This record gives sequence, C-alpha cells and structure tokens, in this order.
Amino acid sequence: MRRAASKASDTHNDQMFRLLRQLDSAPDASQRAMAEAIGVSLGRLNALLRDATAAGFVKIGDKDSADKRQRYSYALTTRGAGEKNRLIDQFLTRKFAEYDALYSELTGTTSGFNPLNYRTKLMENNLAPIPELFVSYDSAQKLKVEAGELVSWDLTPRQICDLELLMNGGFNPLKGFLSEADYNSVVDTMRTADGALWPMPITLDVNEKFAEELEVGQDIALRDQEGVILATMTVTDRWTPNKSHEAEKVFGADDSAHPAVNYLHNTAGNVYLGGPVTGIQQPVHYDFRARRDTPNELRAYFRKVGWRKVVAFQTRNPLHRAHQELTFRAAREAQANLLIHPVVGMTKPGDVDHFTRVRCYEAVLDKYPAATTSMSLLNLAMRMAGPREAVWHGLIRKNHGCTHFIVGRDHAGPGKNSAGEDFYGPYDAQDLFREHEAEMGIEMVDFKHMVWVDERAQYEAIDEIKDKDNVTILNISGTELRRRLQEGLEIPEWFSFPEVVAELRRTRPRNKQGFTVFFTGFSGSGKSTIANALMVKLMEMGGRPVTLLDGDIVRKNLSSELGFSKEHRDLNIRRIGYVASEITKNGGIAICAPIAPYATTRRAVREDVESFGAFVEVHVATSIEECERRDRKGLYKLAREGKIKEFTGISDPYDVPTDPELSVETENVDVDNCAHQVLLKLESMGLIAG
Repeated sequence: MRRAASKASDTHNDQMFRLLRQLDSAPDASQRAMAEAIGVSLGRLNALLRDATAAGFVKIGDKDSADKRQRYSYALTTRGAGEKNRLIDQFLTRKFAEYDALYSELTGTTSGFNPLNYRTKLMENNLAPIPELFVSYDSAQKLKVEAGELVSWDLTPRQICDLELLMNGGFNPLKGFLSEADYNSVVDTMRTADGALWPMPITLDVNEKFAEELEVGQDIALRDQEGVILATMTVTDRWTPNKSHEAEKVFGADDSAHPAVNYLHNTAGNVYLGGPVTGIQQPVHYDFRARRDTPNELRAYFRKVGWRKVVAFQTRNPLHRAHQELTFRAAREAQANLLIHPVVGMTKPGDVDHFTRVRCYEAVLDKYPAATTSMSLLNLAMRMAGPREAVWHGLIRKNHGCTHFIVGRDHAGPGKNSAGEDFYGPYDAQDLFREHEAEMGIEMVDFKHMVWVDERAQYEAIDEIKDKDNVTILNISGTELRRRLQEGLEIPEWFSFPEVVAELRRTRPRNKQGFTVFFTGFSGSGKSTIANALMVKLMEMGGRPVTLLDGDIVRKNLSSELGFSKEHRDLNIRRIGYVASEITKNGGIAICAPIAPYATTRRAVREDVESFGAFVEVHVATSIEECERRDRKGLYKLAREGKIKEFTGISDPYDVPTDPELSVETENVDVDNCAHQVLLKLESMGLIAG
C-alpha cells in the first residue's frame, strides 16, 4: 500500500516536472502539443494544470470570449520556476539511483556514479554540463514583469558575487541561499543537512526592518545596486543567527581583526533569509568581459580543446616569476593543463585592485605556452577563512571543470589576529583539503615555496635545496615589494617581470596618488585646528587638490538631517569616508576631522579609502580633562548637566585608536608643530616629496 502511494507520488512529480519544463521552454504551445510533449492525455494535462495553478506554479491568462479559436496563455510563475529546479534535482537523484541499482544487479558492484549521501560528486565527468538555476529567456522576460510587483531587496556587493555563483552553478549543489537547517549544519559540520560537503555559509543577510515585512513562503525580487532584477527567491526560512558562534566555527575565532568576522558583526545584516533562487539574468560586468566564464562555459572550452586534466591556480595578487615557476611545476607534476583563475570579486581589504591585477596577468600571459594555458576571472567574494576556504575553493574549481587545484601555504589566510599571531597554521589548509580530497573529486597540488638561488640563476623549492649553506637564497616579501614600489626603488628582474613592475608603478606612484588623512579625537582636542593648518601647508606645496571634511562642516552641508544617536553618528562618518574615498580615487587629498569615536566605523572608512590609496589615521591624543578645560562651545558643561545625551567621553564611549599611523599631543605644543609632525609622517610614507 505504502509502496503504491510512493510510486503514485513519483509519477505525479515526474509529470509535474515535465509540465513545468515544457511551459518554460514552449509556453505558447497548444494543449494538444503540450500533452504529447510530456506524454499524458488531455484530461491528465488539465488535471496537472489545475494542480499547478492552485499551487501558484502556473499563471493562466484569460482568452477573448469572442474568439473561440484563441488559446489560453500559460506562464511559469516565480514559484513555478523554483519548483521546476527542485523537481529537476529530485528527478535526477531518483534516476541515478535507478541506474545504480540496475548496474549493481548486472555487475554485482556499485556504479560509483551516484553517491547517495554526497551530491557534490553528482557529475563525475569534469567536462559534462552542470545544473544552473536560470530559467529560459522567454520565461525570464515574463518573470521580470511579474517581479515588478514583488518586494525587492537591493543586494550588497558580496551578495551579488554569491548570487552569481549560485545561479551559474559555481556553488553547485546549492539551489539557493541556505535554509536555517542547512546553515546550522554547514557552520557546525561543513555539510548541508542532507550530507553534501559544503564548508561556507551562503546566506542572504538583511536588516530587521526588511525582515519584519516578510512572511515565510513569500517571493522576493533580488536586484543589483542599480535596481536591475537578477533573480527571485522564495523565502522558506528567516532567523537571527548566533554570529559569535558562526565566527568561532567558520573562521576559528570571534576576533574582529579577521576581516570576515569584522564584516559579520559590523556590516552584515542581523537577520538571515534562506530559500531557493530562480535566476533571471547574470549580473552585468563591463570590465574584461571576454575573460569571464561561467562553469559551463569553461567546461565547454575544455571539451573543445580536448583538455581532460586541468590544474587551477587561485590568486588575488599580481603574478611574479616565482608564481610562474610554481604554476609550471604544478602543471608538470599533475601532467595537466593550466587554468589561471584569479578572484576579481571581493578579496582582502587593502589588496591591489582587480583592474590593475588583471592588466598584470594579461601582460605576462604570453610567457606561458598558449596551447596548455588559459585564464578566466572568478567573481568570488572571498572570506579569507583559511582551511575552510581552501575546501570551498576546491569545490568551486571542481564545478568549473578543473581536476586539480593548487593549495598554498596559509591558503586564504587573513594575516595576524589581535594577539599578533597568524590566524591559521601554515599547512592547516592543505591538511583539511587532503582530508576531503577523495570525496570532493579534485586533487590537491601543494604549493611549493619558491626562492631564487643566485649562483644557479633559477627558482627552486626551498625544501629541495640540499646546499642551503653554500648558496645565496634571495626572496622579496610582499611588504618589501610595496616599499620599493612606494619609494621608486629598483625591483630586480629575477623577482618580477618588467611588464608587471611597469603596470604596478603606473598605479602606485606614491607621491602622486591620492590619500586621506583622518583625524580622530575628543571634541575640543584640536582636530579641526590642526587639519586647517595641514590643509594650508599642503596647498602651499601644490600638485594635488586638497579638501577639508571637518566634522561641523559636514554636519551642516552633508548630514543636516542626522541626529547624534550611535546609528546616525556612524552614518555621518560613513558619508565622510565615502566622499574621502572618491577624492582619494581621483588623486586628491582628503583631510577628515570628525570625532569618529567607534573603532569599527573608522576601520570601515579605512577599508573604503584603501581600495584607492593610502589612509593615514592621526589620533589627536588630548586628554578629556584638557578638552573639558578648553570647552569653547560649552558642550561639556551641557553634557555634565545631562542636557546633551550620548556625548563622547562623558555619557558615550570613545574607542582609543590602538595602532594609528601617528599620535599627536596638543597640550603645550603649538598647532604649527602638530601640523608639521603630520607632514613629516606623510613624507616618511612617500606620500609627499621631501
């Protein structure tokens, strides 16, 4: 009895799957043609259409009653497109299970083609197409119109990166943003609730106000920052996560020195939404369009050129000679072709911008054999999660058709924690990757630390050099490279290619690039006075436009509608940071002088600015007692009397900068001297000429 009911349910689901697929591909077909295409009678077709309409999968348009020959019009709804994707997955899983059972019956062994517990390996052939979440072009046009009536969420840059890889199959087997059950399982066990290996939570974080307006089961439109619709999503889950627990489990520590933990607590929304996604169109990229490939486009390319083995090289830095030697070795070791697959989505704050990096890659691509090397750009928002990130990168590259993946020393490590120690051990990422390698279906090629051996004029792996004591081993760290670029010093040809150095120097002439000087301190500490003096001195030197963004001036002209709550003070500082970043990007000098009491907000402004140039934090370290003694505006007196609420230093905290570029004392020191200290600091950093 139970088996008969299960079989009837499977039959109904198969027929519904075929109906939704038919409506997606040929929505204007006649009922007779539709019935023939899905293999059912007209009566059964009408029953299926009634069920689909009642469930909200199909929208039936009215026909003109005067024209008896006119057909009904059918259109797949947002919910119907999502149900089609769910049924595809269910249909494939069952069919693969049937195949596996038949294979076992005939041969006495399992086929290995359908791993029942881990769908990550559903496609064993790295060249076969993988599932995408997009609907057909015709359905997408109809969904765009329908989505105009839906509640919309404007995606953040990170969410746009995540959505793109969800829709194009880069995050296969995920069918949308994680449900609460999947999220909890991924955070705690690196697996979705059904057992699929997946180490990174992919969630749609929103603010409380937006979340309160939603109901579970509601469809929402997902739009880019210009309002262009990219997808729809059925909200199946809504919850408030334990972010500290997420930070501990995913990133290894709830430490805001980690950029992703800082993002988690201070940028991401407080409510998570989960649910299946229906893709309408890809995000538009106007840059390097010929270099951007979806997983299926890369797989098709590999099929076309006959590549059966492909080793992927992940990078977020320019390519130097050591990287070239490393990738050559990796390809030889794996006996594979090479895919240079740099991340151009979101990387670590302060990294070289992707425009410069891609120009560097293109400048040296001809140093590689064209027949065995290709380059494609990956629009991924990195989390810098070390070991988990390495496994995540491996799964993503497997989806892109790669068979091997280079895992580096301290792969995707974010640097130092609050105690000044590395977040992850140097080989933690390789160990975790190796642990899951077989299940993932992609092999690891471990990163060799390459150094220049001067006597032999060649790069060698440091652990393979037998005569270390008798040869000269040379290397240049990233910090040393930045210093040489900033100060215009020579960069030897054994380290990098002249074309790469020339490209980096184009964007890093330190004494010509824009920068921001950001003063912070108590009210009355002397920030504005020193900032004005500094502005005059820089204008006297000439060469670059100088703009002063003083706290009071900005309040009057840019933030006049804001109050003095923590939320409004943060918003005011973020506005200052945005304007400063635009000035910096365009080669100017921005001088900011707000109180800026909160460390997290100052850090966010630093990250905004450092995408385009240098950020120089100057702590005006005047004591609260001295500021109160000066009190020219009488603000401290009013704050002591309780007439001004949330006043920094009295009734609201001030996070003293722990590592500013410069700290200046103003007590018993004249303004000119303080401004001169800042000038000397700018000179020592190479931002102005001596």
